[in-house]
Amino acid sequence: MIFIIGTGHDPFYNLAVEQYIFDEMPISERYFLLWQNANTIVVGKYQNTAEEIDTFYAAEHKINVVRRLSGGGAVYHDLGNLNFSFITDQGASGFDFRFFTQPIIRTLAKLGIEAEFNSRNDLTIAGKKFSGNAQYFKNNRVMHHGTLLFDSDLDVLQSALKNKPTAAIQDEYVSKSRKSVRSRVTNITEHLPRPLSLTEFQGYLLEEIAGEEKLEQYFFTGHDSARISEIANNRYRKWEWNYGSSPAYNVKKTRVFDGGSLQLLMDIKNGQVNSIRIHGDFFGSGDIASLEQALTGTLLNEYALNAALSGLPVGDYINGLSSEELVAFLLN
Repeated sequence: MIFIIGTGHDPFYNLAVEQYIFDEMPISERYFLLWQNANTIVVGKYQNTAEEIDTFYAAEHKINVVRRLSGGGAVYHDLGNLNFSFITDQGASGFDFRFFTQPIIRTLAKLGIEAEFNSRNDLTIAGKKFSGNAQYFKNNRVMHHGTLLFDSDLDVLQSALKNKPTAAIQDEYVSKSRKSVRSRVTNITEHLPRPLSLTEFQGYLLEEIAGEEKLEQYFFTGHDSARISEIANNRYRKWEWNYGSSPAYNVKKTRVFDGGSLQLLMDIKNGQVNSIRIHGDFFGSGDIASLEQALTGTLLNEYALNAALSGLPVGDYINGLSSEELVAFLLN
């Protein structure tokens, strides 16, 4: 089996690495990867990004957002988390999560930790999740990847994913996208009988894999790296992939502000406002239909919304609300 250890923490590049190996490296080989991302939310292929993340928290804390090829729920990565991937031709067996997670369970057992595979696709310690797993199939080939919370910032993890609505701000989404299952989480370090660095843990995991199958390390060539960068730029760095490819959905957003209550009913398709209706008990002197018309057809991102509202007296339509506040409300 060929193994590759990631040397960078760019999530857009790292997801392109997986795709490159899956699609373009020799299919006669089996691959095992270990890699890390800087602060990142990774959403599942079939999820609605807007439902899964706190957009402004992510922006404020410089958290990247990227969509992966596999399904499943949204996960948070930081440098206290270790990601692993298997890419192989064992796709005919279907979604066999247990097969690929057994090396993790055996490694932890040797370190004195009893871990279990639950009925979904997670690994747990004492009932708490420390590893989420997902799979992607194509042409009888499978990519299995998972997270390993070793010493992650769990406070940021909980905050970065979508917060529950408050009384003053309530969003109701109706879509066919896959929702993340909220689970209690834990770090591996909390259960180790002795201190261990992430690098040491990585060594134990490689040792366990090598005990089952001979490992041969591979280093990317200049050609490999250039092609991976091309994939990253053409897919994983694009708003259209990370947000625009979210499933069509309807959302009702409610906010109470100083000027009254405001309710937005939106139909979103391909990351674009297909239609919008604005209701509430606010005061305004302009025709609200003009504001609705300005927003219709606009991509649901900060740049496009600001451009659509540029020059419009938003405060005339909704007294007491600024253009910046409306954009913030539309996005989160």
